[in-house]
Formats: sequence, C-alpha cells, structure tokens
Amino acid sequence: MRPRSPKKQTSRTRRKVSRLHALPRVLFVVGPTASGKTDLAITLAKEFDGEIINADARQIYRGLTIGTGKPKGRRGVWEGKKAYIVQGVPHYLMDFLPPEEPFSAPEWRTSALKAIRGITARRHLPIVVGGTGLYLSSLIDHFQFPEVKAQPGLRLEYERKPLDDLVRLLLAVDPDSGNIVDLKNKRRVIRALEVVTFSGKKFSEARRLGEPLVEALQIGIVRSKEELYSRIHVSIEHMLEEGLIEEVRTLIKKGVSVDSPGMTAIGYRDFVRYLRGECSLDEIIENFKQKTRQYARRQWTWFKKDDRIRWVTDDAEAGRIVREWLGESRRSTRRSSPRVS
Repeated sequence: MRPRSPKKQTSRTRRKVSRLHALPRVLFVVGPTASGKTDLAITLAKEFDGEIINADARQIYRGLTIGTGKPKGRRGVWEGKKAYIVQGVPHYLMDFLPPEEPFSAPEWRTSALKAIRGITARRHLPIVVGGTGLYLSSLIDHFQFPEVKAQPGLRLEYERKPLDDLVRLLLAVDPDSGNIVDLKNKRRVIRALEVVTFSGKKFSEARRLGEPLVEALQIGIVRSKEELYSRIHVSIEHMLEEGLIEEVRTLIKKGVSVDSPGMTAIGYRDFVRYLRGECSLDEIIENFKQKTRQYARRQWTWFKKDDRIRWVTDDAEAGRIVREWLGESRRSTRRSSPRVS
C-alpha cells in the first residue's frame, strides 16, 4: 500500500486530540507482518498530527533493520525527545536497544505509557503500531504480568528441547494455559514454563486484567491469505536485495551472539548458519519465507479473536474511521462540560 500525500495540518486537527479525557486516547494500527501497518500508520500520523510508538518486539533493536522490516529512518531528536524519525514522523521505542539486552512486555508498557503522556501533552495523537500481540494487550487490556524475572539458564536449557516436548510439559502442569499461550510460539511456551517453575503458580492463573490505561481505537488492514503471502514473498526478496545477508554478517563481526534476544528475530539465526557454511542459501531463504508465513498465521489467529478491531481495506477508510472517532471525542467533551450561566 502506498500512502497518500499528507494533508496540511491545521489548528482544528490539532485540537481534536482532547486533553480533557480521563484516559489518553490512543490509536492502534495492528495486524500480521507485511500487511501494510507501517505505511498506514505514517499516513495517519501525517493527517492527524500523530507521533508513533513501535510495538514490534524486534524493531526495538539497533542493527536489526532490514530483516525486521524496520522502516528506513534515522535516530535524532524531536521536540527535545530522542526518536527514530521516518519521513518526518517521530517513532519511539524503535531502534534504541542493543541486540544483547532483553526487553519484556511490562518494560515496553511502562516506556509506551511514558511516550503517550509526552505525546498527549504536546496535543498530538499517540499512534501505537506493531504486530506483537502481547505488547499490545499489555497496554490495551492492562495485563498484570507474573512477577518472575527472566531465568537465562532455564531458557537456554529449554531452547535445546523440541517445541512439542515443551508444550506437553506445560499442558501437564497447567492444562488451561493453552487458552492464553500461543503453543506454536516457543518463546511464549518457555516463558509460561518459567513462570510456573519459579512462582509455583499456574501461568493461566497468574495473569489478570487491570484497570484500563488508555481509550483505544484499533485499526487493522484486512488481507486475503493469498495476498498476504504474496506480500511476504515480495518483502523477503526485497530484504535480500537490500543486503540482509550483509546485515547479519555485520552483527556477527560486531560480536553479537546468536543467543542474544535480538537474534531471535525470524531468519537471523538461519542466515548465521548459512554464513557458517552449514546449509545452502536456497534452503535458508525458503525456510525464512515459511517461518514468516507461519508467524503471520499466528498473528492473525491472535488478532481475529478481538472483535474491537476495525478492519479496513485502504487508507481512506481508515482515515474516515479516525476522523469520526476524534469527532466523537469533541462532541462528548462538549456535552459533558457544565454550562456557565
């Protein structure tokens, strides 16, 4: 999807982001990988005077740009705040963390709320963009996460085990966890086992919802399976043309370990195997595409359960929904304001 030319900003547009709401109003652009979230978010940010907060768990890392689908931009300063600037639009929580450092969903939520407060104070519209469902739910639904720190030793041990074995182990100790854990996502299964092991509680009982943190509007771009898979294929071919293999080679030269959190991004460890001569390039590319399609299916499974998401087919439809949402905000605020006689 190619974004339309941005509309000129007016004071009327800026006033639509009300500071009088009890909760900050936040626009979320969600959906599977390669669905067009980035282009849509930038278009909406330009039209509605927005600033973007990244909710992709791998685009947070420096040096992982091409393979994570991170938009081309530069780190800089926006109105006194450090940001990653793309097409003149500031992005927060993007391209800021070394690949060796872990970053949990609770940490992301804390940082995102700080960014939202700043954006709202500037009378701009906070726009959260990404496909990491746990990040998004942590903010939209205020999940209360189990207070169990990461256990590197346990994680390394479980990483060596087949996913099927881990799933059987988790369901044996917590049968209800299958309702809330993506059992096809090894990292999520390992985290659930980590919580069970070190808290003594079932993972299904350890997570609960808190009071709302934001007033959310969620928008997603609907794609047919065939169209999405085609976009994934084109995206990966473009990544290779842009220098993905060289990007991986550079990370290794800088001493980034394959066990680093950042290197769990789809494809990176596989390309390390290719650079080591352990497999052919054709094999790695096909594996990369297959894993990305599987990831997109898992994302779609997550998002389609949420009936609050407004699914759109193009930028114009998304813009209309946002305008109505912001317009309702102004009318609601006026109706609730007391008259002065």
